[in-house]
Amino acid sequence: MANTSSDFDELPATGFVRKSQLIPDIVPFSSATLWREVKAGTFPAPVKLSQRVTAWRVEDVRAWIRSRTTATRRGKL
Repeated sequence: MANTSSDFDELPATGFVRKSQLIPDIVPFSSATLWREVKAGTFPAPVKLSQRVTAWRVEDVRAWIRSRTTATRRGKL
């Protein structure tokens, strides 16, 4: 998966993003795959903001994108 700098532009500078903001523009996989990646520890865990609201820290998502981009450049993905 190749991520570009435009992925960063679609994210707010700080704060939290909901799943609907991540899929499919930021993370190009399904909701089920997102949760599998979270469970496997390969995608950042979300934060429970309230009983019915779950979101991801933007900083964690940005770090994940950077790590994937770096790994892709090194030929590890």
